[in-house]
Amino acid sequence: MTQASIGVAVIGTGFGQKIHIPGFKAHHRTEVVAVYHRDRNQAQAIAQHHGIPHGCDTLEEVVSLPQVQAVSVATPPFAHHPMASAVLKAGKHLLLEKPTALNIQEAQELHALAQQHNVAAVMDFEFRFIPAWQHLAELLQAGYVGQKRLIKIDWIAGSRANPERAWNWYARKDQGGGALGSIGSHMFDYVDWLFGPVKRLSANLSTTITQRPDPVSGDYKPVDSDDTCSISLELADGTPVQVTLSAVAMAGRGHWVEVYGDKGTLVLGNANQKDYIHGFTLSGSQAGEPLTELEIPDHLAFPKLYDDGRLAPFIRVVDHWVSCIDKQQSLAPSLAEGVYSQLLMDLTHQAHSQKTWLTVPN
Repeated sequence: MTQASIGVAVIGTGFGQKIHIPGFKAHHRTEVVAVYHRDRNQAQAIAQHHGIPHGCDTLEEVVSLPQVQAVSVATPPFAHHPMASAVLKAGKHLLLEKPTALNIQEAQELHALAQQHNVAAVMDFEFRFIPAWQHLAELLQAGYVGQKRLIKIDWIAGSRANPERAWNWYARKDQGGGALGSIGSHMFDYVDWLFGPVKRLSANLSTTITQRPDPVSGDYKPVDSDDTCSISLELADGTPVQVTLSAVAMAGRGHWVEVYGDKGTLVLGNANQKDYIHGFTLSGSQAGEPLTELEIPDHLAFPKLYDDGRLAPFIRVVDHWVSCIDKQQSLAPSLAEGVYSQLLMDLTHQAHSQKTWLTVPN
């Protein structure tokens, strides 16, 4: 029996055009039926370019379309709560980009709305869907490293290393900008997924590029969002985790997760600065032997690769979302995981401002 396709609307036309629209078009169960942009001419031009039936300039118009059963929200963080709330209140299924919202209260409200309206609401935490990461999860589950002794995470990127990169919402703490929201939201989700809950944390957040040029006037405007983060975590099982995040590191070493235990070591890493998904390798060592690259099992491999490495895991996220819609339940990574990631981000800001360790509530 052929399963019915799901009509999807895309809200947000930056990352939405680069990844969401192509991803939904590539998936066999989803059809993009509407796209939103606040400028109607732009909305209709984008719709025409991608062969989408409806270009809308209000969210009310989007959610009132009977063809729209589900909505992806790929806007900047400050728009997540109002837009996702409107989607959920209309009884539409939700796929939400990270970070979840601007604070834990907004994230909890969204989660409550999703439960109240009985819709599938999932987060785009795509690292859970990358083969090398999935194999790391399998090996940890199988006891490859034994009892964990230390976890070290470095995500050292240069996407904002140029001080002449234009000032925008990313430069503003009050709009959810900064490295913590951008990449720390992912980090907190995969720490919980791979290693378990966090017991307490401390942090130091820095703004190393303190002004950027306004794209219109050229005048320099102040930056108050973080671009470099040093975070210490203690897991519920006592394992120490040391995290360094940066969006302003020229020729940074990339994204690395190192797990050291009493039986073995696992190192997952990607030095590719151009594509933060392509290029992950997993190396392992047991009993102190030299690290060697581990083969990723065929059952985890992507069925198809794309020029933009973000597309293949996003299609897996869509697959997960469609499965949740079919089952009428939200499975991880859902808004529940989005709430937890947001909680840890809020506590990180708080720990930085108070210069102290904070306990994570259960």
